[in-house]
Amino acid sequence: MNKVVNGIQQIGIGVRNVEEVFNWYRKYMGFDILVFKDEATANLMTKYTKGNAEDRIAFLALNMIGGGGLEIWQFKSRIPQPPQHNIALGDLGIYAMKLRSKNIKSTHESAKKLHLPLLSNIHDGAMGRYFFFKDPWGNMVQMVEDSYCFTQTKSNSGGVLGAIIGVSEMDTSIQFYRQLLGFDDVVYDTTAVFNDFIGLSKGEESYRRVLLRRSNNKVGGFGELFGPCELELVQRLDSTPQKIYNNRLWGDLGYIHLCFDIQGMHAHREDAKGIGHGFTVDSADSFDMGDAAGHFSYVEDPDGTLLEFVETHKVPILKKLGIFINLKKRNPTQPLPRWLVKAMQLHRVKKDL
Repeated sequence: MNKVVNGIQQIGIGVRNVEEVFNWYRKYMGFDILVFKDEATANLMTKYTKGNAEDRIAFLALNMIGGGGLEIWQFKSRIPQPPQHNIALGDLGIYAMKLRSKNIKSTHESAKKLHLPLLSNIHDGAMGRYFFFKDPWGNMVQMVEDSYCFTQTKSNSGGVLGAIIGVSEMDTSIQFYRQLLGFDDVVYDTTAVFNDFIGLSKGEESYRRVLLRRSNNKVGGFGELFGPCELELVQRLDSTPQKIYNNRLWGDLGYIHLCFDIQGMHAHREDAKGIGHGFTVDSADSFDMGDAAGHFSYVEDPDGTLLEFVETHKVPILKKLGIFINLKKRNPTQPLPRWLVKAMQLHRVKKDL
């Protein structure tokens, strides 16, 4: 089977209290579709947890406007650790997630009412209009005005559009994301001191920043829900960046991985190996996540940032009646019918857990 990248499925966030974080993003950012709650031992992730199989609980929340979801992830067997230094722009790893907004001015006004830390003004750049803020747990977010909409909801905020990733050698990283994930469209490649970075930690320094998108947006499965995606790579030039997860575990506080929904896992495995970034974790077949199932793997980008691939096999539509979507029996290059994906709204959570 040829490989297909359907889009960003989710971004993983390590937290102290999974229900508290879900409730906030449900109420204020429109992530109110709870696809699954899964409590288990992460036996396959011991490479990134110092050899110990740690107990954890994970929620997968989606926003039906369109975009990737949030995998909100909490250790149950240990206390998650914060970063050992103040995370600065350009540090190596996922610095910020990008969320869609269908009306940036209205979203900005809503953010003001929440008194969010580090809330910036609205900037107007090559990617469109956007602003930065930190969520209540210190995770940096860039809200980007974007016209893509899978279905209308009451929220102005949509799902995950992409991420800002700190890199140490820009050309090497561009080549990696182009070859492995098809991010071949360079929207801009600029070096300067950027006004919109002023106010961020080390934002007054010089940066090379590159915005990447995919020219091939043909998708299957849930790809129309996820929508187009983008990555902004930033390289700090005036000082040496630190690794965001230096001496910490996958699952500790912050952005732990960026996950892509794919088909053709075996082809992805061969391609990753061919460019010298072979899978570091591989579930080997169908992995059960309680109400959902799939085949997952991990690779590291040139700076060790963790990327997850998930080939989705089963997703619940109406669990009480035993109704699930089985994607293994479908053409992987054909999107699911919109009415069927919209049925995910049956998992909408209307009040705090």
